[in-house]
Amino acid sequence: MKLLKDRIQQDGNVLSKEVLKVDSFLNHQIDPELMQAIGKEFADRFMDAGITKIVTIESSGIAPSTMAGLYLGVPVIFARKRKSLTLVDDLYTASVRSFTKQETNDISVSKDFLTNEDTVLLIDDFLANGQAALGLLDIVEQAGARLAGVGIVIEKGFQPGGALIREQGIRLESLAIVESLENGQVTFAEEVPSR
Repeated sequence: MKLLKDRIQQDGNVLSKEVLKVDSFLNHQIDPELMQAIGKEFADRFMDAGITKIVTIESSGIAPSTMAGLYLGVPVIFARKRKSLTLVDDLYTASVRSFTKQETNDISVSKDFLTNEDTVLLIDDFLANGQAALGLLDIVEQAGARLAGVGIVIEKGFQPGGALIREQGIRLESLAIVESLENGQVTFAEEVPSR
C-alpha cells in the first residue's frame, strides 16, 4: 500500500535494527484519514471472504479494525489484555508475549461475541514474532469459528512471524512489509504471496 509506505518513510522513526516507531500516525496518535484508507484496503482484499466478525487485540489494532469493519459492515471484537469487573465469566483466553513491551499478557474475548457460526478476519498493527496473531488464532479455534485470514498493517519481514503464519497455510495480507531497518533506514520487501 503506497500511501502507508510513504507515511512510514516520512514519519516513521527507526529506533534500532528491530524497532520502528510509528506512534505519530498508527499506535499512539492516529491519523483518521490514513486509518480510513487502511480499513478500505483490508475490506477490498477480504471482500469476498464471507467475514462476519473482525477480531483484534487492544489497543493498536482497534483503529484499523474499526475502519475495516465499517467498510465490511461487520462488528469488531477486541481481545482485552486486562481483566475487568464486566469481563469475568465465559471467556476464550490465550497468552500473548509482546515483542515491543517484552511482557506476557492473557488476552480474553467474551463467548457472547464469537461463535462457531462466525467467519473471522484477524487484524493487527504489527507482525513481528507472530505471538499476538497466534494468540488470536487460538481464540478463534476455541470458538470453533472459521478463519478467513490475517490482515497486518506493518509486517517486519526480517522477523519470523510472517513465515510462521504463512507456513500454516493461513492467508496473510500485510499492507507494508519492512525488509530491513539496518542503518536507520526503512527498506520494504517486494509483495509476498498471501498463501
